[in-house]
Amino acid sequence: MSDGKHIVRIAPYGHLDTLSQQEVSDLVHTSESGGCYEIFRRCALAVLNVGSTLDDTREVLQRFHDFDIRVVPEERGIELELVNAPSSAFVDGEMILGIREHLFAVLRDIVYVRSEIENSGRFHLDQASGTTNAVFHILRNAQVLQPQRRPDLVVCWGGHSISRLEYEYTKEVGHELGLRGLNICTGCGPGAMKGPMKGATISHAKQRVHDGRYIGISEPGIIAAESPNPIVNELVILPDIEKRLEAFVRAGHGIVVFPGGVGTAEEILYLLGILLHPDNAEIPFPLIFSGPKSSENYFHQIHHFIGQSLGFAAQQKYKIIIDDPALVAREMLNGMEAVRQYRHANGDAFYFNWILHIDEEFQQPFEPTHANMARLQLHREQPSHSLAANLRRAFSGIVAGNVKEEGIRAIEEQGLFEIRGEREIMEPLDELLRAFVEQQRMKLPGKVYEPCYRVIND
Repeated sequence: MSDGKHIVRIAPYGHLDTLSQQEVSDLVHTSESGGCYEIFRRCALAVLNVGSTLDDTREVLQRFHDFDIRVVPEERGIELELVNAPSSAFVDGEMILGIREHLFAVLRDIVYVRSEIENSGRFHLDQASGTTNAVFHILRNAQVLQPQRRPDLVVCWGGHSISRLEYEYTKEVGHELGLRGLNICTGCGPGAMKGPMKGATISHAKQRVHDGRYIGISEPGIIAAESPNPIVNELVILPDIEKRLEAFVRAGHGIVVFPGGVGTAEEILYLLGILLHPDNAEIPFPLIFSGPKSSENYFHQIHHFIGQSLGFAAQQKYKIIIDDPALVAREMLNGMEAVRQYRHANGDAFYFNWILHIDEEFQQPFEPTHANMARLQLHREQPSHSLAANLRRAFSGIVAGNVKEEGIRAIEEQGLFEIRGEREIMEPLDELLRAFVEQQRMKLPGKVYEPCYRVIND
């Protein structure tokens, strides 16, 4: 304790524990310069704040405004000096081991992206191949890509603000997946991102799976609102939502979607847009929407919106399974075998889906300004995969207005986002968003949701 500040030093664990003097110098320099420090501070605060019920990034930053962190060089490497870190990260004065591991994973990824991806000149991020290569290198640097494994990674998407019944269902599905030797990857937060991991830990223990993988993939703009849950044993921070989504579909072998809100809808539209591209027509990619009986209407609404906007072909890209966790797991296991056979026949890697075509419109970061939201092309006189890309951007903007600091500030200063488009798309979109609000899928239960958008028919 010094001048009213609580200061602790933390040594590396799990990451960055063996460094050269040059690497130490680079870490210290990069973490303090070029705007990287503030990103590092925010992400570090997020992993230290695990278990919080706050889902407003700005509220988190305001509550811990006096938190500070810096990289301290030592003869044997580095340490992190933390000032006024959340007390929940410690037990009897010692930092919880999983949080300590996550903290150094944040440093690893933030610094690597800044020094090796953005500033090195090696990656052409304005080109599709350059972005895909960047995603590959970030995942490889984090040791997520494991070439000796058969396809076994199930990505689970869904909301952080779900009912207790829906959460218990995600655990049941995770349990059934784990019993079949499958591993779990999520957005790393609470709710539907935590439940499948929790269920899989029990079934992995039953099956004596000692190397179970619980991969969490996040990005700086969302991590404070969705702090990594404590089950995550492999954390990766991608630089933006677009690269985060690409990491999911390149590294994962199938996806289960649980009930959620606008963030989940954004993820669904991203994947459907990719699968609707003609170049991907023959690529197997198991996609299942699932929830308890009480969520059946939620998936009916999603299914209806997809049909009204993207058409019947998009509806054929997924299966809806209600209240049957074992069937979800069996279908996913069968889908994994189809993935294995296809990649083997086409010479593609099991650990990274190189052959999947992803257009630049799904890769370029979308800045959700009022002008950009208003000019989105939301009409059916375009290829369905392009419409999906624009709808994905609309939902991304709503996510920003709901929970991201810059989005919340833009709404306060300039009013609501305006989402304009063809009536046949806008009406089902407005109906879907209203249902999300009524079902409290926009915010944590108990809070009154104030929309950050206005839907307008052209």
